[in-house]
Amino acid sequence: MERYKSPQGRQLIYQSYDKLLQSYAVHIEEEFIETSFGQTHVITAGDPHNPSLLLFHGTADNAAMMWMYNMNELSKKFYVIAVDSIGGSGKSEPNAEYFKRFDQVKWMDDIMDAFQLHNSYICGVSYGAYLSYFYTLKRPDRIRKAMCLAGGISSSTFEVMVKMMKAFMPEALFPSEKNCEKLLRKLCGPNYAVFAENEELMRHWTYLLKYFNNKSMMKHRIQFVDDVELATLVGKAKFLIGEHDILSNYPKAIHRLQRNQLNYEIIRDAGHAINHEQADLVNQKIIEFWNE
Repeated sequence: MERYKSPQGRQLIYQSYDKLLQSYAVHIEEEFIETSFGQTHVITAGDPHNPSLLLFHGTADNAAMMWMYNMNELSKKFYVIAVDSIGGSGKSEPNAEYFKRFDQVKWMDDIMDAFQLHNSYICGVSYGAYLSYFYTLKRPDRIRKAMCLAGGISSSTFEVMVKMMKAFMPEALFPSEKNCEKLLRKLCGPNYAVFAENEELMRHWTYLLKYFNNKSMMKHRIQFVDDVELATLVGKAKFLIGEHDILSNYPKAIHRLQRNQLNYEIIRDAGHAINHEQADLVNQKIIEFWNE
């Protein structure tokens, strides 16, 4: 399966990806990790002797786009490893095994093993929030703490699909510049301008909506967990959810966090792009949670 709708679209995305990295205010390095499911591209920053922090982005984006407002501050305290999801819109290259029998935990094990990580922090946004708490559940001995941004704990595929359809349709089907901005306003809170007024960031997101084939990410299926299993996350995971997040802030999702006594906080004036819209506050919350 082709990840991009055209070779020209892939080139535009990669060129824009590199321009986003050039705007980072910290020295970064790029490398490819050989995993069971293909080459996984990662961006690293900070002192390798600092505690490690794995970062995972959402479904339709990538590491360069997701962490441009966070990498500088987080890399002062951590050795940051920002991962391009295999099959996603970044530079990771899936192999045939990915399309046959992708295993999220095995893939993340491979990344951990490549960096010889045994007691790491982990953080993700949206689908990346799911990866963060799910891996923590499956490998509690390898993760110190997990920070989950713009993502609660869904109970069913139907619940997820209804929210996704409401958020992304119809604009995502017709990704003109006007519709991309309209979609951004739906997903964000009142601080959407930090995203919209960054020309390269907005251009990159428009390219992704136009040229990335989202079906390539369909192997990343959410595995639902019951309340008994969630007990592992008490005291070990925290959820930051935007006040205006139409994908994560709804009664059923919040009630499940409360019912299971999970640590969460509603961030005012933020939507689904929480770590762009409230970057300084989110960076502070991440660092404070690790120090608790």
